[in-house]
Amino acid sequence: MTKPAFLAIVLLVCIVSSGAQMKDVYIPGVPPPPASMDPEHGKTGADEPKLQRRVDPEKLQRDADELARAAQSIPSDVANVRRGTLPKDTIQKLKEIEKLSKRLRSELNP
Repeated sequence: MTKPAFLAIVLLVCIVSSGAQMKDVYIPGVPPPPASMDPEHGKTGADEPKLQRRVDPEKLQRDADELARAAQSIPSDVANVRRGTLPKDTIQKLKEIEKLSKRLRSELNP
């Protein structure tokens, strides 16, 4: 390999590696990123005790059973809608399904 080719390769390697190291350098004309709006950002609360909610499995099971019962009646209600009639309690059942679903989700995912 010739000396100029070797120097060109070394120079290219140096330029590429220095560009990777300058990622945190301020570039004129580009504003710095804003500070975090989260007051707890970066703080670890290892010493703080975590509050654990007690999950009542019997209540969860009752809610799940009620949700399943309400959901089983929806296909027949939708079939009635296709025939041109809307049972008056269909909307209320759907709201109850949504409420039960949110409650179960919040209990299972603290």
